[in-house]
Amino acid sequence: MTDDPRYRLTKRQKLRSPSEFRVVYDGKVKAGDEHLLVFALRNDLGVTRLGLSVSKKHGGAVARNRVKRLLREAFRLEQHELPIGLDLVLIPRSDSGAMLADYRRSLSSCVRRAAKRLPSPVESNSTSEPR
Repeated sequence: MTDDPRYRLTKRQKLRSPSEFRVVYDGKVKAGDEHLLVFALRNDLGVTRLGLSVSKKHGGAVARNRVKRLLREAFRLEQHELPIGLDLVLIPRSDSGAMLADYRRSLSSCVRRAAKRLPSPVESNSTSEPR
């Protein structure tokens, strides 16, 4: 584990409220594989934010918290390789038995596939008429 500040996960990088999660789910852009399902939506914040949804199918609190720690660590390590300006909700598959390396690979590939399906960001200056 590194103490490099570039790899920290700040409050600004987390989806916190149920309404933030709902907006991402309602965007209906997702990609998945055997370990992970990723919902994605563009944001205008200039930072990629993370939300986790780990169901009770993963076991008790200890097991769910372990999965969440692994997913946060995968995001923390891969964040500089991911597209900027996305809101992501990660849902792990309940029977995958994935380790950190598996989640890192899945996160990278699923986010890239989901980002390709997102509409292109529209430049507000290029579409407006000059005054």
